[in-house]
Amino acid sequence: MFYYKVNGVPLVSLTPEEALGPEIPPVETGPLFAAVPGDPVLGRGSFRVNHPGQLLGEGHGLETLDASRLWPLDIDGPCGVGTPPVENGPCIPLMIDAYTAYAIREGRLTAVNTNRSGWESILTTVPDAGKKRVHILAIGDVGSTLLTGLKLLGGDVIDSIGICDLSEQITARWEFEMGQVSLPWEYGAFPEVEVVQPEELFDCDVFVFVASKGIPPVGSQVKDVRMAQFEANAGIVKHYARMAREKRFQGLWCAVSDPVDPLAKTAYLESNRDEAGNWDGQGLRPEQVQGFGLGVMNARAAYFAKRDENLASFLTEGRSFGPHGTGLWIANSIEHYDEEISKELTHLTVTANLKMREMGFKPYVAPALSSGALSILLTLRGEWHCGSVFLDGVYMGVKNRFTAAGLETELLPKIPDLLFGHIREAAEHLKGIL
Repeated sequence: MFYYKVNGVPLVSLTPEEALGPEIPPVETGPLFAAVPGDPVLGRGSFRVNHPGQLLGEGHGLETLDASRLWPLDIDGPCGVGTPPVENGPCIPLMIDAYTAYAIREGRLTAVNTNRSGWESILTTVPDAGKKRVHILAIGDVGSTLLTGLKLLGGDVIDSIGICDLSEQITARWEFEMGQVSLPWEYGAFPEVEVVQPEELFDCDVFVFVASKGIPPVGSQVKDVRMAQFEANAGIVKHYARMAREKRFQGLWCAVSDPVDPLAKTAYLESNRDEAGNWDGQGLRPEQVQGFGLGVMNARAAYFAKRDENLASFLTEGRSFGPHGTGLWIANSIEHYDEEISKELTHLTVTANLKMREMGFKPYVAPALSSGALSILLTLRGEWHCGSVFLDGVYMGVKNRFTAAGLETELLPKIPDLLFGHIREAAEHLKGIL
């Protein structure tokens, strides 16, 4: 391993990097960064390393979810510890030293894609540990329900909430309503809610995009309601992504509007284009954007699993992967995966919103709370949650959390081949959209 100091911060590399200056002795304690190869546009920006194999290019792909599909990087000698999966071919002659291995085990190692423009800034970015300022764009059915959830449950991590909408009447109403939601004698227990103007939207730590245009009405013949909204909503996202770029926004962009996952990618891509539409990488980093749509799909799967003994394994062993809609896959279990049970549970979950429409109602309460308020609060608390993060060039829904060393995706010991195939199909589906 090769150690350097960049901007006063220690950085390690598997290969020598002459451009980083002279080598330094190995670093034994404290935060450590690792230079990793990656595509400057479709690669991840930075992430917490929880497996040595993520120090290679596989750290940007779906393999990063599955320890059995990652290259083993031996500590004591080339190919001396463990054997790579057969499909990966012969062991590669690369090693990590004990210092890097300890940093991984202790959660101190952050991978940085050194092919991305401005990667050096990540080294000196210090996360704010205090309560966050949250701004919500659009206070319709979803926005107002999400706002209520954040107000009632977010006092431990949210300092205040700003709301913005095209209608001043709507924001006035919700500022007035939320101002009267309070515990007796504990009048500061909940975050204060105030109206903010469009030009102030990115003066915050967390931006929640809930704006939407052209939602098909209940009773319409549109089969894929989410994708019907993409073109219209993408145009709105582009406008605010460029605004985030101009403001040099350093916080978290939460995509809640449908279709969640393509809109998250739209925000990332559009914020990184100059006025001529050319990519320059000067906008949002991929880890600054997260899609919040998987939470309700996971909750819907749990709803059905509670009501059918044949599906109950999901409650203790299951996982959800993929987008908020077509391409989603619900796994009944990782260790005891059953294709047929998972297929049934996936179908019930994906069509749950249609059942609500058949009842004559728009399915927005559960998404606003499970995908929106509850998942965002888990995110701010640094806890595991369901959300779409940048993997394999798309925003893929997985179990993840934010840590002191960066965004961490759950690393499973072994994902069954059938299930991994469904995850890959979901990624290819998303690539076909954007």
